[in-house]
Amino acid sequence: MSYMDGMSAMNLEMPERVPRTEYSAHFHWDLVNAVTGMKIDPDSEQSKKEMASGKFIKAWNYGFLWNTLIKHSVFGDYYTRMGHAAYASGGDDFNNQKFCPFEDPEDVISFDPWATYGQRDRNEIIDSFNNNLDSQYKSYPDTVNMTGIYISCMSGLIDIFGWDMLLMGAGIDSRGFGEMTDRYCSWIMQYFEALALSRSPVVMIHDDIVWTEGAFLAPEWYRKYIFPNYKKLFAPLIESGKKVLFTSDGNYTEFVDDIAATGVHGFVMEPVTDMKYVAEKYGKTHIFVGNADTRILLFGTKEQISAEVKRCMDIGKNCPGFFMAVGNHIPSNTPVENALYYNEVYEKLSRR
Repeated sequence: MSYMDGMSAMNLEMPERVPRTEYSAHFHWDLVNAVTGMKIDPDSEQSKKEMASGKFIKAWNYGFLWNTLIKHSVFGDYYTRMGHAAYASGGDDFNNQKFCPFEDPEDVISFDPWATYGQRDRNEIIDSFNNNLDSQYKSYPDTVNMTGIYISCMSGLIDIFGWDMLLMGAGIDSRGFGEMTDRYCSWIMQYFEALALSRSPVVMIHDDIVWTEGAFLAPEWYRKYIFPNYKKLFAPLIESGKKVLFTSDGNYTEFVDDIAATGVHGFVMEPVTDMKYVAEKYGKTHIFVGNADTRILLFGTKEQISAEVKRCMDIGKNCPGFFMAVGNHIPSNTPVENALYYNEVYEKLSRR
């Protein structure tokens, strides 16, 4: 049922219930245990964790499972380490390593990804996408699965340079930084071309182009260097007939129209992006996913949680491609009773 509802929404066919997805909830082991009856903790065997996550995803009727394959690992060792705060249950994702291979902003402006990372074998990339998709369906057969690219443009540059060097380079020479961005996009295009030739009918394109407050560079810069490159990068995917979903953290409300103009089929957003604007302008023609505020699940009352789910449903329920989700995650410190109540309200309101 969840797969059918998910594909129906992807095709804008208005399923009988509003489908949903979540991020990280299937790794919130206390919540997973409460839903599945299993006894999993951060030290459990990986195979048991995967089994528990699969049972949870089936129980919570995920319409699709967010997934990308191409991340900073394709840069080898030549990228910036900025460390990582503890987020996962048990804190095993904590990382205090910090290193930047760039010494000054001029190194950023002159950077040539072709010279540094080189040409990749297209058939190997296609195989990696197909293998990733097959692995997803083996682990989670009851939902719509996908593969995709995390480091599409700006997110790739953030990983390569780190925030300090990126912002200094862009601030000192915005034109030179833009020309370097063009070079990066010409390099990452080989992954987009391979993705277009993969078997995945739905693909996820991720790019963090903004902060919580919105754009961190001049909007005119984005319109000169980001969105024209998006059109080039996304063209092979669109021409192949795939459903293309776009994700960015932060508030990208001011760029929704620019992103729509690139040809994508859907938007994944955090609570700070104006989902009502997306629904009113693109709700009959596009998929959109979101966007309950995770802070309300963390700290809110039952009344506030219920009101937040109702807000999202009031916006999206009459739109054929709407998926309910908590943006941007249900982390492991979310009270289990709050997450369970959120699901209860969702299930009650999900029927059209």
